[in-house]
Amino acid sequence: MKILILRFSSIGDIVLTTPVIRTVKTQLDKAEVHYATKVQYKALFEANPYVDKMHYLGESMRELIFELNQERFDYVIDLHHNLRTLRIKRALGVPAFSYNKLNIEKWLMVNLKINKLPNLHLVDRYMKTVESLGVHMDALGLDYFIPEKDEVPAEWLPDGFRDEFVVYAIGAQHGTKRLPVEKMIELCDRINKPVLLLGGPEDAERAEEVSRFFSRAGETEERSDALRRLNKKTIVYSGCGKFNLNQSASLVKQARYVFTHDTGLMHIAAAFKREIFSLWGNTIPAFGMYPYRTKFTVLENNRISCRPCSKIGFEKCPKGHFKCMKEMTLDFYLP
Repeated sequence: MKILILRFSSIGDIVLTTPVIRTVKTQLDKAEVHYATKVQYKALFEANPYVDKMHYLGESMRELIFELNQERFDYVIDLHHNLRTLRIKRALGVPAFSYNKLNIEKWLMVNLKINKLPNLHLVDRYMKTVESLGVHMDALGLDYFIPEKDEVPAEWLPDGFRDEFVVYAIGAQHGTKRLPVEKMIELCDRINKPVLLLGGPEDAERAEEVSRFFSRAGETEERSDALRRLNKKTIVYSGCGKFNLNQSASLVKQARYVFTHDTGLMHIAAAFKREIFSLWGNTIPAFGMYPYRTKFTVLENNRISCRPCSKIGFEKCPKGHFKCMKEMTLDFYLP
């Protein structure tokens, strides 16, 4: 039985499809599992043992469809359910199963603040797509496989990070999902441990600003004594843009705790069963994308009426005040 799974973006959504990949491969007799995604997400599948063959969307959808047609699939599992995947399903002409995106329920929540969303994680909604094939969720949660070449040794990190450190994934696809820099500084101060900032090159400037605030280069002995008396233990190292995705995943795997916005590294941390503190701005956990099957704490501002203002996000707050992040109470405890 040859099965094609479709999910073109993004990092977090793709990681959330991994239970479907695994259970289809292990629960269906002689299943040959193929997966199609965008070429920029190739690193997510480098070491996944449950995928028999990958197909990548580059510049041409026509070329991808031609490639897929040569495979003669028995079934298509559509975990994206958009116009691209509709085009593929029509071209292949085989039985297809598509997940419910809950667009009406999300619209009601965003625009009218009427909550008709099911109390069901996105992973479990993905799994419903394959129930008719006799495939059911197992006990293993999310998967993330790191190629050996991308495992990061502790020696790569500065002194002070070798024994224990906390990861703060500062990136997010949209600006309204990210804490402003002054709140990032407040968060790192409250963590009061060595903090490794992770993100892409686009996050490097913000990360350096946070790192400079906690820099102890050239500090006086008097200042060092004052910090010790105040029990200030935060030191910050920016890894933004210095590690590729799989290397960042390796560092997340080694972290004692992970603080993260609503972004892909949150789900990678869940795959490694890290304890997660998730920070929510304009989006909400009720959309079904909170950390899956791991210990987590949600930090959000529920004292305002305009959340959620989008199911995805904006570059800037549409109302101009950004209270969801600026007025968030950073209340947590780390032993």
